[in-house]
Amino acid sequence: MHPIRLSIPSFRSENSSVEKGFTVFKIDVLVNGRLHSVEKRYSEFHALHKILKKSIKPPEIPSKHVRNWVPKVLEQRRHGLELYLQTVIMENEVLPKIFLDFLNVRHFPSVPKTESCGSFDTESMESSKLSHQPVVVYLRDPYLLPSAHDTFSNVVIEGVVDGVFYPDFQPR
Repeated sequence: MHPIRLSIPSFRSENSSVEKGFTVFKIDVLVNGRLHSVEKRYSEFHALHKILKKSIKPPEIPSKHVRNWVPKVLEQRRHGLELYLQTVIMENEVLPKIFLDFLNVRHFPSVPKTESCGSFDTESMESSKLSHQPVVVYLRDPYLLPSAHDTFSNVVIEGVVDGVFYPDFQPR
């Protein structure tokens, strides 16, 4: 399951003097505990669908030709578009970049969830590489002070130990 959830809770009609009225759908996107909203017109959903068809097999999109002024029809379209987006998420282990861009999602991990450092039965060297960033490595136990004869004491360890055990200590 992807750490992304979405819903389309509402829509609103826009009337413009330049073009005939249109409907804007509000999409709430929850990614890793953070919620943001984007607004999209049906034409943007339709353009996304056409692009997605080139790389994946997307679900059917609600009909393009409806009466935009009938609230019941607009509610059906809202529900259909919500189901469309949720189905794309559920049916694709790796979400296409164009889909994430459509939702204004940045820095979304695209590594398949089956790949982890606990999985040793990999088929290739590429899939056996770790996908996380390196962390600070302590060469000694950080809770022990360095020995007095050590000419190159570990400044990070000393700082952590001083900060934890001597919080009121003022540096020289």
